Amino acid sequence: MPTPAKGPRLGGGPAHERLMLANLAAALFEHKRITTTVTKAKRLRPYAERLVTFAKRGDLASRRRVLSLISNKGIVHELFTDIATAVENRDGGYTRITKIGNRKGDNAPMAVIELVLDPVSPKQAVVAEAEKAAAKSAPAPVEEEAVSAESASSASAESADSPASAPSAPSAEEAAEASEADEKK
Repeated sequence: MPTPAKGPRLGGGPAHERLMLANLAAALFEHKRITTTVTKAKRLRPYAERLVTFAKRGDLASRRRVLSLISNKGIVHELFTDIATAVENRDGGYTRITKIGNRKGDNAPMAVIELVLDPVSPKQAVVAEAEKAAAKSAPAPVEEEAVSAESASSASAESADSPASAPSAPSAEEAAEASEADEKK
């Protein structure tokens, strides 16, 4: 666990901060998301993620270690059975913090911290999907270029055939022929 910041803690001494983080973590595991201040959410994130890591181990020593921090056995049981199985394929990042604006009373910045329980797809599947998407999108621009070249050539042919169109600048071949004619004179 990271060392606490120097200076004043979250509203009191170190013992009060430990108890506050334990209560916030218990509420997070019970409700899956809580609304709190941004500072408390940032302090809670490593604490809660460490407890989830212990729950993923699932052995008796880990359960006793978590029970020493969170006293509610029902919440610890839910952490070890429901939450740990939901995040077993995730390598970290079990929580998400979303800022929601300021509190009305004291203008404190507020945030929602929630557990990320969505399943994670394996990296091979993600890479294969990305390659398929790249293969599908690669031929599309080539076809568009061919279509745009065809439409440009047909448009230039139409403009050359129509007598009402304004005179256009001579092409490179016409310019070369004109310069050769001037040299012969």
